[in-house]
Amino acid sequence: MTEKAGKKLPVIVIGAGIVGVSTAIWLLRDGHDVILVDRGEPGDGTSYGNGGVLASSAVVPVTVPGLLRKAPRMLLDPDQPLFLKWSYLPRLTPWLRAYLKHCTPEDVGRIATALAPIVGDSLADHQALSHGTGAEKWLTPTDYVFVYRDRAHFESDAFGWSIRRDNGFRWDELEGRLVRKYDPALAPDFDFAVRLGNHGRISDPGRYVKDLAAYVAANGGRIIKGEVSDVVRENGRVTGVRIGGETLPCSTVVLATGVWSKPLCRKLGLDVPLESERGYHVELWEPNIMPRSPVMVASGKFVVTPMDGRLRLAGIVEFGGLDAPASRAPFDLLIKQIEAVIPGLAWKKETEWMGHRPAPADSIPLIGEVPGAKGAYLGFGHHHIGLTGGPKTGRILAQLISGKTPNLDLAPYAPSRFQ
Repeated sequence: MTEKAGKKLPVIVIGAGIVGVSTAIWLLRDGHDVILVDRGEPGDGTSYGNGGVLASSAVVPVTVPGLLRKAPRMLLDPDQPLFLKWSYLPRLTPWLRAYLKHCTPEDVGRIATALAPIVGDSLADHQALSHGTGAEKWLTPTDYVFVYRDRAHFESDAFGWSIRRDNGFRWDELEGRLVRKYDPALAPDFDFAVRLGNHGRISDPGRYVKDLAAYVAANGGRIIKGEVSDVVRENGRVTGVRIGGETLPCSTVVLATGVWSKPLCRKLGLDVPLESERGYHVELWEPNIMPRSPVMVASGKFVVTPMDGRLRLAGIVEFGGLDAPASRAPFDLLIKQIEAVIPGLAWKKETEWMGHRPAPADSIPLIGEVPGAKGAYLGFGHHHIGLTGGPKTGRILAQLISGKTPNLDLAPYAPSRFQ
């Protein structure tokens, strides 16, 4: 930590979602003074609305080969999990062009190889992060199950499964009566399933992040509500952040504000091709049936996660920017699809959410120091796997700030790739 007039200056972490809170906890454990800043309450943003699955095996990006051919048909089919606010297309086009360039087997393999070290040990990473914080009560080790109509449907996904195998993931294949034996809640129409062990789920993601933030506050960290407008630098080194009309001194700053990171990145000299991958969830409260474990419904690309007192249905990819209101169709599609997945399911009430997942054009998060801005670090861009990769990202950032060497090659995540 930098000293000024004999006083140690703190590390300021901007963003109190899972990445920012994880970073703050690991920094505190390394002996730093920490200030956590967010314009809202901890855990109320994107981290609140995720699918709740520690999806270690989710290393296959959206940009798989064939997407360019399939996307137009998907956009015109109301039963497909891809939506677009057409009025946003002109603004989206430059990012979309860069995004779709990665729909090659070589790029998918490279992206998956980069994601695997960040998410592959997610259960253990969350256990280490939450141990002794009071938040561990929301964490449950579990299987993660992908369901398909039949073996042919599964084999149509062979490319994605080969990528998972190449990155060390192993699974059991269940067919026919074995699917029903594993989980009788699933409809007979789903005759094939893949069971991956060593995953996990968070039974209330918002409260989990809030409890982690409470641990930060209880262990000497400060939490400030406010919006950061700029990062102050002197001679190329960070010296503070601007919040309102005030400059808050610091030795180091971590930018972990998800899709809202772009404006501050520009002020640090980086133009990151970043878009909102708008995600949706519906919660079904007091359901009469709970699946045994989180289920990824392959045909609908959405996950069904048992949570505290409710089922959360989460997924959908929609492009429409940060300002447009939620669309009705994604919510309706999730309800339509769950009724086909779990026959006889009933519930007392529904709640709905739409949020913004940070999507860099190359599908790889930014983790590391900003070139030319000594003491400025980035931790964002995890698309739809931010909850899964948050603890590892936070630990890497804390190690870098503490002068330690993480045990992985950080080149794929380097912010300098957008310099």
